[in-house]
Amino acid sequence: MIVLLILLCITDGVLSQIRYSVPEEADHGTLVGNIAEDLGLDLTKLASRRFQVVPNSRTPYLEVNLENGVLFVNEKIDREQICKQSASCQLNMEVFLENPLELFRVEIEVVDINDNPPSFPETDITVEISESATPGTRFPLESAFDPDVGSNALRTYDITTNNYFYLDVQTQTDGNKFAELVLEKPLDREQQAAHRYVLTAVDGGQPPRTGTALLVVKVLDSNDNVPVFDQPVYTVSLSENAPVGTLVIQLNATDMDEGLNGEIVYSFSNHISSRVKDLFSIDPRTGRVEVRGEVDFEESSLYQIFVQAKDLGPNAVPAHCKVLVKVNDLNDNAPEITFSTVTESVSEKAAPGTVIALLSVTDKDAEENGQIHVEILGDVPFKLKSSFRNYFTIVTDGPLNREQLDSYSVTVVARDKGTPSLATSKSIRVQVSDENDNAPTFTQPIYDVYVTENNVPGAYIHAVTALDPDIGQNALICYSILECDIQGMSVKTYVSINEETGYLYALRSFDYEQLKDFTFMVQAKDAGTPELSSNATVKVIIVDQNDNPPTVLAPIGKNGTAKEPLPRSAEPGYLVTRIVAMDADDGENARLSYSIQRGNENGMFRMDWRTGELRTARRVSVKRDPHQLYDLLIEVRDHGQPPLSSSASVLVVLVDSVAEGRGGGDRGGTAKGKEGTLDLTLILIIALGSVSFIFLLVMIVLAVRCQKDKKLNIYTCLTSECCLGCSSCCSRQARARKKKLSKSDIMLVQSAGNVSGAGTAQVPVEESGSFGSHHQNQNYCYQTKHQRAELSYLVDRPRRVNSSAFQEADLVSSKDSGHGDSEQGDSDHDATNRGHSSGADLFSNCTEECKALGHSDRCWMPSFVPSDGRQGPDYRSNLHVPGMDSVPDTERGKGFASSFRVDIPETA
Repeated sequence: MIVLLILLCITDGVLSQIRYSVPEEADHGTLVGNIAEDLGLDLTKLASRRFQVVPNSRTPYLEVNLENGVLFVNEKIDREQICKQSASCQLNMEVFLENPLELFRVEIEVVDINDNPPSFPETDITVEISESATPGTRFPLESAFDPDVGSNALRTYDITTNNYFYLDVQTQTDGNKFAELVLEKPLDREQQAAHRYVLTAVDGGQPPRTGTALLVVKVLDSNDNVPVFDQPVYTVSLSENAPVGTLVIQLNATDMDEGLNGEIVYSFSNHISSRVKDLFSIDPRTGRVEVRGEVDFEESSLYQIFVQAKDLGPNAVPAHCKVLVKVNDLNDNAPEITFSTVTESVSEKAAPGTVIALLSVTDKDAEENGQIHVEILGDVPFKLKSSFRNYFTIVTDGPLNREQLDSYSVTVVARDKGTPSLATSKSIRVQVSDENDNAPTFTQPIYDVYVTENNVPGAYIHAVTALDPDIGQNALICYSILECDIQGMSVKTYVSINEETGYLYALRSFDYEQLKDFTFMVQAKDAGTPELSSNATVKVIIVDQNDNPPTVLAPIGKNGTAKEPLPRSAEPGYLVTRIVAMDADDGENARLSYSIQRGNENGMFRMDWRTGELRTARRVSVKRDPHQLYDLLIEVRDHGQPPLSSSASVLVVLVDSVAEGRGGGDRGGTAKGKEGTLDLTLILIIALGSVSFIFLLVMIVLAVRCQKDKKLNIYTCLTSECCLGCSSCCSRQARARKKKLSKSDIMLVQSAGNVSGAGTAQVPVEESGSFGSHHQNQNYCYQTKHQRAELSYLVDRPRRVNSSAFQEADLVSSKDSGHGDSEQGDSDHDATNRGHSSGADLFSNCTEECKALGHSDRCWMPSFVPSDGRQGPDYRSNLHVPGMDSVPDTERGKGFASSFRVDIPETA
């Protein structure tokens, strides 16, 4: 067995070729060759590189061991059955490896062996020859057939040695041999009517094989003239696929004889092949040769038709001619496309030039009809690359984006150059596999989420949505909240998010008054590799609810009732007081309206519903207003839905004068301490007043202060025993009367507790602070610097000034009212005793001496301490600036009482 190895290296390394030869009739398992070793492949990597045979190139006669690359015979090969009379018999096979793709073409030549002897169609061959035949006349004999080819084909003919005939062996243009019986010596029918010889056909094999037939030569009576053709050889052209009945050639032979001896009959010679008889026919009378079957150029491009013409006379001698039919090729075969391997999917990140498929294109036609142009239809990111002969690869020709198109239908068109041109197309579908090349994208960069305050914890508030054009794990989105602080606490204590849906939930009940809005970031992250993410901003806006009623800030009196004086001489529009309220809500929920709900049945007052100012609507009439008190219930209502309201109780007391109303005196025993408040509107008016008005105000303040310093020296007995046991107090004052006490002799010192001893008095003091704040308890003492002070008391009470200008001037001036240094937040006011409701004389048990010392002066007397032990107003309620009405200061908060003491040491 001869193995022929040929390797063809292609420039791009995609395809190589190897050739083997194997004799026919080899037994099963006969080794043909080792493809892997002959190609220099690594045997250990055949399995990992998926070494395999291209499916459409498989043959049942040969098999490849894919593990070691051995090529062996699988079935006995009959060359004559596979290739018939073809001179070359070849089996083709393609094998390839992946990673990278390498294709190898394997050609196996089937070597003919001399396994068939020549044979004649008939065992007896009869030839009729007229006795008048002249020597040299030739008589073609029926040819023997040997299916072997090459040197094993029919080589020659032999005939039994005789005196009359010899054989002339001739070779046809297709290489076939045929024998002609040549008359060497004239025949004499009378001597011998028949001659019998053995005709032997011999092939060229080693050893040669033969076939025989009995040749019987019958000697006929003479017919002088034989038919004659115009020419011995005719050449005609015939288009393939010519329809049945198409004229091939009109033959014409002539015979000089007359009658039956001159009447010619046409027929095919005995030695033409059966295939020619299937394809062509001849009319015996006319010599017309026509198409009988389907003439195919791809089967054979040339046919030889041997025709004989024989007259009907006795001892007729046939005449012979040869017709060569050349078949013209028509473009009747479209190209054929065969895909050897196709990649199911390609990554969208595949680099240009990535192999997608391997294909081959063939066309059975010849010349231009078999020349093929191959292309890919449409605008797709793929192109064809020629690999080897009629093999092509489809490779990527640009970037792929699965999000734009997840699959491509790649159509390959093969078109020949014939006329008309024929084309074939085949399509494959290439799936584009996804890569995580797209980050999730939120539907909007900023989400405004409106949440009404007082929401239920855990309630759904909004949903954020992110989209990812990828698929599978690459599009699986997980939502999260990025860590940040809101008012010093983690945002995750405020809101939470569902990782899968992006639903946001409130983790607490929001309060608009504490937190109006907050902002945080949400993140959407996919599950691809690598993970990609994007962020969006969520702004949570708390929507206010009307959940806070208005709060009345001023005026606030004891037990919720504020007292305001109203002079009987007040003109219409007189400002009695102003209701100051606030609402913790916002917008319409905090817009307030004021109204009188009760106590204004006679229309004495009117309320400005916007500002809260309570003014008189008319003059005070004795007949219409016999009462001394007006108990008004003021309602403050917001504009929320539903509206909320609060009420304030204002007790308006009719007084003869502003001074009387403000001072409260001890007439009727109703003196009550009242904290002064600054009218906010008046302060605004003063701040925006003219320069001349401010100058006048300052001058009045200076005049009042000078009047105080000149006329008034006030001495105080500040012990609780002074009220409840005036005798001891007054006795001490009597001893000190001769020594005058100035305000420089009094200083405020802090006392850690109750200090007992002669000459020391303690009065509770409340330190005013901001609204609603708590205060620590502290004790302060006023002490004189002299050992024994001679006390003097100015009995004449200074005239009180009713002018509001004086009131405001003193408030704007220094907090020191002339009666001693004050602490921060101290303003000297007159006060009425709010703890005394029975109207009893506060100093009914005091002596005349005590009265002479000044207890009848309200501004310097200690507040009444009720029997239940409650403290009265602070020391500021016990101080009054003579000549000035006090402005009540609203009591605020829940302050703790402090105390002060005034120590007046006795003189020696």
